[in-house]
Amino acid sequence: MTFAEIEAALPGEAVTSISAPFPRIASGKVREIFDLGDALLLVASDRLSAFDVILPDGIPGKGILLTQMSLWWFKRTSSIIANHLLPDQDAEFDRRGITGRDLRLRSMVVRKLRPLSIECVVRGYLAGSGWTSYSRSGSVCGIALPPGLRQAGRLPEPIFTPTTKAPQGSHDEAIDEAGGIAAVGAGTYGRAKAASLGLYRLGHELARDAGMILADTKFEFGTDGAAELVLIDEVLTPDSSRFWPLDSYEPGRSPPSYDKQFVRDHLLGLAWDQKPPAPRLPPDVIRRTRDKYLEALRRLMAGRPPTA
Repeated sequence: MTFAEIEAALPGEAVTSISAPFPRIASGKVREIFDLGDALLLVASDRLSAFDVILPDGIPGKGILLTQMSLWWFKRTSSIIANHLLPDQDAEFDRRGITGRDLRLRSMVVRKLRPLSIECVVRGYLAGSGWTSYSRSGSVCGIALPPGLRQAGRLPEPIFTPTTKAPQGSHDEAIDEAGGIAAVGAGTYGRAKAASLGLYRLGHELARDAGMILADTKFEFGTDGAAELVLIDEVLTPDSSRFWPLDSYEPGRSPPSYDKQFVRDHLLGLAWDQKPPAPRLPPDVIRRTRDKYLEALRRLMAGRPPTA
Protein backbone atom coordinates (compact mmCIF):
# COMPACT_ATOMS: atom_id res chain seq x y z
CA MET A 1 0.00 0.00 0.00
CA THR A 2 1.04 3.57 -0.55
CA PHE A 3 1.17 6.11 2.23
CA ALA A 4 -1.82 7.95 0.73
CA GLU A 5 -3.88 4.73 0.74
CA ILE A 6 -2.99 4.04 4.38
CA GLU A 7 -3.78 7.61 5.45
CA ALA A 8 -7.13 7.52 3.65
CA ALA A 9 -8.07 4.27 5.43
CA LEU A 10 -7.58 5.62 8.96
CA PRO A 11 -10.75 5.81 11.10
CA GLY A 12 -12.10 9.07 12.44
CA GLU A 13 -12.56 7.64 15.93
CA ALA A 14 -10.15 5.48 17.93
CA VAL A 15 -10.78 1.73 17.76
CA THR A 16 -10.01 0.61 21.30
CA SER A 17 -12.06 -2.61 21.38
CA ILE A 18 -11.30 -5.39 18.90
CA SER A 19 -13.68 -8.17 17.90
CA ALA A 20 -12.85 -11.17 15.70
CA PRO A 21 -14.61 -14.53 15.13
CA PHE A 22 -11.78 -16.48 16.76
CA PRO A 23 -10.91 -17.42 20.35
CA ARG A 24 -9.16 -14.54 22.14
CA ILE A 25 -6.12 -15.89 24.00
CA ALA A 26 -4.44 -12.69 25.20
CA SER A 27 -5.09 -8.98 25.55
CA GLY A 28 -2.17 -6.58 25.95
CA LYS A 29 -1.83 -2.86 26.38
CA VAL A 30 -2.25 -2.34 22.65
CA ARG A 31 -2.67 -5.72 20.94
CA GLU A 32 -5.21 -8.52 20.99
CA ILE A 33 -4.17 -12.07 20.14
CA PHE A 34 -6.61 -14.57 18.64
CA ASP A 35 -6.05 -18.29 18.08
CA LEU A 36 -6.38 -19.39 14.44
CA GLY A 37 -5.49 -22.99 15.22
CA ASP A 38 -2.31 -23.29 13.16
CA ALA A 39 -1.35 -19.63 13.63
CA LEU A 40 -2.15 -16.48 15.59
CA LEU A 41 -3.97 -13.32 14.60
CA LEU A 42 -2.17 -10.32 16.11
CA VAL A 43 -4.35 -7.19 16.04
CA ALA A 44 -3.18 -3.69 17.00
CA SER A 45 -5.87 -1.52 18.54
CA ASP A 46 -5.74 2.26 18.80
CA ARG A 47 -5.15 2.08 22.55
CA LEU A 48 -2.26 4.09 23.94
CA SER A 49 -0.25 3.33 27.06
CA ALA A 50 2.14 5.54 28.98
CA PHE A 51 4.15 4.62 32.06
CA ASP A 52 2.69 1.09 31.63
CA VAL A 53 -0.87 2.39 32.11
CA ILE A 54 -3.52 2.21 29.37
CA LEU A 55 -4.93 5.68 28.77
CA PRO A 56 -8.70 6.24 28.51
CA ASP A 57 -8.32 7.86 25.08
CA GLY A 58 -6.89 6.14 22.02
CA ILE A 59 -5.27 7.63 18.93
CA PRO A 60 -7.46 7.15 15.82
CA GLY A 61 -5.76 4.82 13.36
CA LYS A 62 -2.70 4.21 15.53
CA GLY A 63 -3.05 0.42 15.30
CA ILE A 64 -3.12 0.58 11.50
CA LEU A 65 -0.05 2.81 11.44
CA LEU A 66 1.86 0.51 13.81
CA THR A 67 0.99 -2.56 11.77
CA GLN A 68 1.81 -1.02 8.40
CA MET A 69 5.09 0.36 9.70
CA SER A 70 6.02 -3.03 11.15
CA LEU A 71 5.26 -4.69 7.80
CA TRP A 72 7.50 -2.10 6.08
CA TRP A 73 10.35 -2.93 8.44
CA PHE A 74 9.83 -6.71 8.37
CA LYS A 75 10.50 -6.63 4.61
CA ARG A 76 13.76 -4.80 5.16
CA THR A 77 15.09 -6.79 8.12
CA SER A 78 14.53 -10.35 6.90
CA SER A 79 18.16 -10.59 5.77
CA ILE A 80 19.22 -10.14 9.42
CA ILE A 81 16.72 -12.46 11.10
CA ALA A 82 13.54 -14.37 10.23
CA ASN A 83 10.27 -12.89 11.50
CA HIS A 84 6.96 -14.34 12.63
CA LEU A 85 4.85 -13.34 9.59
CA LEU A 86 3.29 -16.03 7.42
CA PRO A 87 4.43 -15.30 3.85
CA ASP A 88 1.28 -14.12 2.01
CA GLN A 89 -0.76 -12.03 4.42
CA ASP A 90 -3.63 -11.23 2.00
CA ALA A 91 -4.02 -14.90 1.17
CA GLU A 92 -4.04 -15.78 4.87
CA PHE A 93 -6.79 -13.21 5.53
CA ASP A 94 -8.83 -14.54 2.61
CA ARG A 95 -8.40 -18.17 3.61
CA ARG A 96 -9.61 -17.43 7.14
CA GLY A 97 -12.55 -15.25 6.14
CA ILE A 98 -11.06 -12.00 7.49
CA THR A 99 -12.68 -9.50 5.14
CA GLY A 100 -13.09 -6.23 7.04
CA ARG A 101 -10.69 -3.61 5.66
CA ASP A 102 -9.98 -1.98 9.02
CA LEU A 103 -9.28 -5.34 10.70
CA ARG A 104 -6.98 -6.47 7.89
CA LEU A 105 -4.97 -3.24 7.98
CA ARG A 106 -4.31 -3.53 11.72
CA SER A 107 -3.67 -7.31 11.76
CA MET A 108 -0.89 -9.80 11.11
CA VAL A 109 -1.20 -13.58 10.76
CA VAL A 110 1.85 -14.96 12.51
CA ARG A 111 3.52 -18.19 13.53
CA LYS A 112 3.03 -19.71 16.96
CA LEU A 113 6.31 -19.24 18.82
CA ARG A 114 7.60 -19.18 22.36
CA PRO A 115 8.36 -15.55 23.35
CA LEU A 116 11.56 -14.79 25.24
CA SER A 117 11.06 -13.61 28.81
CA ILE A 118 13.12 -10.45 28.19
CA GLU A 119 12.66 -7.36 26.04
CA CYS A 120 15.69 -6.43 23.97
CA VAL A 121 16.48 -2.72 24.11
CA VAL A 122 19.21 -1.06 22.06
CA ARG A 123 20.31 2.50 22.77
CA GLY A 124 22.35 4.57 20.35
CA TYR A 125 21.82 7.88 22.15
CA LEU A 126 21.44 8.98 25.77
CA ALA A 127 17.77 9.67 26.36
CA GLY A 128 14.95 8.83 28.74
CA SER A 129 15.83 6.43 31.54
CA GLY A 130 19.27 5.90 29.98
CA TRP A 131 20.14 9.55 30.44
CA THR A 132 18.76 9.49 33.99
CA SER A 133 20.88 6.46 34.87
CA TYR A 134 24.02 7.91 33.26
CA SER A 135 23.57 11.23 35.06
CA ARG A 136 23.38 9.39 38.37
CA SER A 137 26.03 6.70 37.97
CA GLY A 138 27.91 7.14 34.71
CA SER A 139 26.51 3.83 33.48
CA VAL A 140 23.40 2.35 31.88
CA CYS A 141 22.24 -1.14 32.90
CA GLY A 142 25.66 -1.90 34.33
CA ILE A 143 27.51 -0.69 31.21
CA ALA A 144 30.07 1.98 32.08
CA LEU A 145 30.10 4.86 29.61
CA PRO A 146 32.71 7.58 28.99
CA PRO A 147 32.45 10.70 31.13
CA GLY A 148 31.18 13.98 29.71
CA LEU A 149 28.38 12.66 27.51
CA ARG A 150 25.44 15.00 27.00
CA GLN A 151 21.71 14.49 27.04
CA ALA A 152 20.59 13.12 23.65
CA GLY A 153 24.25 12.66 22.74
CA ARG A 154 25.23 9.80 20.45
CA LEU A 155 27.02 6.93 22.18
CA PRO A 156 30.41 5.73 20.90
CA GLU A 157 28.68 2.46 19.99
CA PRO A 158 25.08 1.26 20.41
CA ILE A 159 24.54 -0.65 23.65
CA PHE A 160 22.27 -3.58 24.44
CA THR A 161 20.25 -2.99 27.61
CA PRO A 162 17.56 -5.66 28.09
CA THR A 163 14.68 -5.46 30.54
CA THR A 164 12.34 -7.84 32.26
CA LYS A 165 8.94 -8.36 30.68
CA ALA A 166 6.58 -7.24 33.42
CA PRO A 167 2.87 -8.16 33.62
CA GLN A 168 0.39 -5.52 32.48
CA GLY A 169 0.17 -2.73 35.04
CA SER A 170 3.72 -3.28 36.30
CA HIS A 171 6.94 -1.65 35.17
CA ASP A 172 9.66 -3.41 33.20
CA GLU A 173 12.97 -3.46 35.08
CA ALA A 174 16.40 -3.03 33.54
CA ILE A 175 18.71 -6.03 33.89
CA ASP A 176 22.41 -6.49 33.25
CA GLU A 177 24.00 -9.17 31.09
CA ALA A 178 24.14 -11.66 33.94
CA GLY A 179 20.42 -11.21 34.55
CA GLY A 180 19.65 -11.65 30.87
CA ILE A 181 21.70 -14.83 30.64
CA ALA A 182 20.00 -16.18 33.75
CA ALA A 183 16.60 -15.50 32.17
CA VAL A 184 17.05 -17.03 28.71
CA GLY A 185 20.39 -18.86 28.69
CA ALA A 186 23.78 -17.78 27.36
CA GLY A 187 23.28 -18.99 23.78
CA THR A 188 19.88 -17.40 23.28
CA TYR A 189 21.00 -14.21 25.00
CA GLY A 190 24.01 -13.92 22.70
CA ARG A 191 21.90 -14.44 19.57
CA ALA A 192 19.28 -11.95 20.73
CA LYS A 193 21.95 -9.37 21.50
CA ALA A 194 23.66 -9.76 18.11
CA ALA A 195 20.35 -9.63 16.23
CA SER A 196 19.18 -6.58 18.19
CA LEU A 197 22.36 -4.62 17.48
CA GLY A 198 22.23 -5.55 13.79
CA LEU A 199 18.59 -4.51 13.54
CA TYR A 200 19.29 -1.23 15.29
CA ARG A 201 22.16 -0.36 12.95
CA LEU A 202 20.02 -1.01 9.88
CA GLY A 203 17.10 0.91 11.41
CA HIS A 204 19.38 3.85 12.22
CA GLU A 205 20.71 3.93 8.66
CA LEU A 206 17.27 3.83 7.01
CA ALA A 207 15.83 6.32 9.47
CA ARG A 208 18.60 8.79 8.58
CA ASP A 209 17.74 8.35 4.90
CA ALA A 210 14.22 9.44 5.89
CA GLY A 211 15.42 12.49 7.82
CA MET A 212 15.09 10.94 11.28
CA ILE A 213 17.34 9.66 14.06
CA LEU A 214 16.54 6.30 15.65
CA ALA A 215 17.68 7.06 19.19
CA ASP A 216 16.69 3.76 20.81
CA THR A 217 14.31 0.90 20.28
CA LYS A 218 12.92 -2.32 21.74
CA PHE A 219 12.75 -5.70 20.02
CA GLU A 220 10.97 -8.88 21.01
CA PHE A 221 11.95 -12.38 19.96
CA GLY A 222 10.55 -15.86 20.16
CA THR A 223 11.89 -19.32 19.46
CA ASP A 224 10.45 -22.10 17.33
CA GLY A 225 10.52 -25.85 17.88
CA ALA A 226 14.13 -26.01 16.70
CA ALA A 227 15.12 -23.24 19.15
CA GLU A 228 15.76 -20.85 16.27
CA LEU A 229 15.42 -17.17 17.16
CA VAL A 230 12.60 -15.27 15.40
CA LEU A 231 11.68 -11.55 15.45
CA ILE A 232 8.11 -11.10 16.72
CA ASP A 233 5.52 -8.50 17.75
CA GLU A 234 6.13 -5.02 16.27
CA VAL A 235 9.41 -3.63 15.00
CA LEU A 236 10.84 -0.11 14.85
CA THR A 237 7.55 1.71 15.38
CA PRO A 238 6.90 4.91 17.36
CA ASP A 239 5.49 2.73 20.16
CA SER A 240 8.67 0.69 20.49
CA SER A 241 11.24 3.30 19.44
CA ARG A 242 12.32 6.88 19.93
CA PHE A 243 12.59 8.78 16.61
CA TRP A 244 13.89 12.36 16.38
CA PRO A 245 13.86 14.78 13.43
CA LEU A 246 17.39 14.94 12.02
CA ASP A 247 17.21 18.57 10.92
CA SER A 248 16.55 19.89 14.44
CA TYR A 249 18.72 17.46 16.41
CA GLU A 250 21.01 19.15 18.92
CA PRO A 251 22.90 17.30 21.68
CA GLY A 252 22.41 18.75 25.13
CA ARG A 253 18.63 18.96 25.09
CA SER A 254 15.72 16.59 24.69
CA PRO A 255 14.70 16.72 21.01
CA PRO A 256 11.11 16.69 19.75
CA SER A 257 10.07 13.20 18.69
CA TYR A 258 7.81 11.25 16.36
CA ASP A 259 6.61 8.95 19.10
CA LYS A 260 4.47 8.95 22.23
CA GLN A 261 7.07 10.95 24.18
CA PHE A 262 4.80 13.90 23.34
CA VAL A 263 2.05 12.25 25.41
CA ARG A 264 4.47 11.38 28.22
CA ASP A 265 5.61 15.01 28.39
CA HIS A 266 1.98 16.16 28.61
CA LEU A 267 1.25 13.68 31.40
CA LEU A 268 4.40 14.64 33.32
CA GLY A 269 3.01 18.16 33.54
CA LEU A 270 -0.08 16.91 35.36
CA ALA A 271 -0.61 15.96 38.99
CA TRP A 272 -0.84 12.26 38.18
CA ASP A 273 0.88 9.50 40.16
CA GLN A 274 1.29 7.26 37.05
CA LYS A 275 -1.16 4.73 38.42
CA PRO A 276 -4.61 3.80 37.07
CA PRO A 277 -6.86 5.50 36.30
CA ALA A 278 -4.99 7.72 33.85
CA PRO A 279 -6.26 11.21 33.00
CA ARG A 280 -8.12 11.97 29.75
CA LEU A 281 -6.13 13.44 26.87
CA PRO A 282 -7.18 16.78 25.37
CA PRO A 283 -8.29 16.61 21.70
CA ASP A 284 -5.25 18.65 20.64
CA VAL A 285 -2.84 16.16 22.22
CA ILE A 286 -4.65 13.28 20.49
CA ARG A 287 -4.51 15.04 17.12
CA ARG A 288 -0.88 16.03 17.39
CA THR A 289 0.13 12.55 18.53
CA ARG A 290 -1.64 11.03 15.51
CA ASP A 291 0.14 13.51 13.26
CA LYS A 292 3.52 12.44 14.67
CA TYR A 293 2.84 8.76 13.95
CA LEU A 294 1.66 9.68 10.45
CA GLU A 295 4.72 11.80 9.75
CA ALA A 296 7.11 9.04 10.83
CA LEU A 297 5.46 6.58 8.43
CA ARG A 298 5.35 9.16 5.64
CA ARG A 299 9.05 9.86 5.95
CA LEU A 300 9.96 6.19 5.97
CA MET A 301 7.84 5.34 2.95
CA ALA A 302 9.22 8.35 1.05
CA GLY A 303 12.72 7.05 1.77
CA ARG A 304 14.21 10.54 1.93
CA PRO A 305 13.81 13.75 3.94
CA PRO A 306 10.82 15.84 2.91
CA THR A 307 11.52 18.87 0.74
CA ALA A 308 10.43 22.35 1.75
